[in-house]
Amino acid sequence: MYSWLRMAAIFIVTAFLTRFIPFSTFFQNVNTLVHELAHALATLLLKGSVMHIYLNADQSGVTYTSYTSSWMLIPIALAGYMGSALFSLLLFFLYGRGKERFGLAIITLAAGVALALFVRNEYGMVWSAGFTLLSVFIYFGAPNWLRSGYYLLIAFICLVESIISPFVLLFLSVTEPDSAGDATSLSGATSIPAFVWSALFCFFALWCAKIAIGYLFKSKRGRIQFSK
Repeated sequence: MYSWLRMAAIFIVTAFLTRFIPFSTFFQNVNTLVHELAHALATLLLKGSVMHIYLNADQSGVTYTSYTSSWMLIPIALAGYMGSALFSLLLFFLYGRGKERFGLAIITLAAGVALALFVRNEYGMVWSAGFTLLSVFIYFGAPNWLRSGYYLLIAFICLVESIISPFVLLFLSVTEPDSAGDATSLSGATSIPAFVWSALFCFFALWCAKIAIGYLFKSKRGRIQFSK
């Protein structure tokens, strides 16, 4: 119970504070990028094709894919929200191990690969290029304290967005079930109501967030020690 309450408190504080950070909306698109790349990766693993990805200024996105069997829609649709939640967990796991430099390399590489292979709308290309260049500069040119701060900013924003997004989807799946994105797609493929899929995404995101915060507080690194 304590770990859930701790996670909830950190989420509320972080969600509030990140809204006051200048240019926070710029970094919120990292979660969108990861979400869409998760769809793309699932498609490729199933030997499908990824045509292109669109990233939008309102933090929405879409991945255009093709696949050979209708059942493939299920793992592809599941991959988005679950992939972004797992990515947030990975960022905190790496931070807890003192590997944020490696984590930043993963983030930067993901943005660069997405730009080179998939992102094709104007805003998405400009954002991906700008974020990649900024992250490369931070990786190679910033002092350790700035690099760690930059990494934590991205990690916490990804954590917040990975939780908020499925709850927004849950609201839409109840009020506008035909406009609930991945949940609507899953409902059409399985006949299970969209709100059930949305609730699954919410639970999974909260579970990942609880584990992620646990890694933050169990950090074994020499320069920072968290404890209960």
